[in-house]
Amino acid sequence: MDKIIKAVIAESINTKNKILSDQGIINEIQSIVGIIVDCYRKGGKVLFCGNGGSAADAQHLAAELSGRFYYDRSPLYAEALHVNTSYLTAVANDYSYDDIYARLIKGIGAKGDILVGLSTSGNSTNVCKAFEAASAREMLTIGLTGIGGGKMNSLSDHIIKVPSNDTPRIQECHIMIGHIICQLVESELFPV
Repeated sequence: MDKIIKAVIAESINTKNKILSDQGIINEIQSIVGIIVDCYRKGGKVLFCGNGGSAADAQHLAAELSGRFYYDRSPLYAEALHVNTSYLTAVANDYSYDDIYARLIKGIGAKGDILVGLSTSGNSTNVCKAFEAASAREMLTIGLTGIGGGKMNSLSDHIIKVPSNDTPRIQECHIMIGHIICQLVESELFPV
């Protein structure tokens, strides 16, 4: 068991070291921060979606923006699209689970808003359909995926592909990247 624990920790560190040494990923994080700051300055909102652990990460990051991150400041409009279970189950039942996010984007998304989609494979049908709906509404799309990017490669205005095929390692990096973005957005919008 000791060897397994150490191997998992080492692989998590290794994946993060790959991100640390990839200037393209660092540059993309900086670009995304600027885009989100600009969106908020123009009165827009940032929406998040994902499935399973990625839904939990989406909700976590939305809470960091809408609540607070490092210090007390005004709230920012950020929401994870799966948090209304009555809506989610009704649309999944009456239409299709594949349509849960796209339908909501059609109702609340506006030009200039941002949709952040988390999918380790980049192929989650409901996230991909949400990106299509967001693009039709002239929203910006930001994808967080694993190494391949999947279908989200062609659907994302901006994409960060974690250099791993291992779902837990990808999700650990998504939350790290998300925290960096939240920290920098907060400090840009609310300098102390």
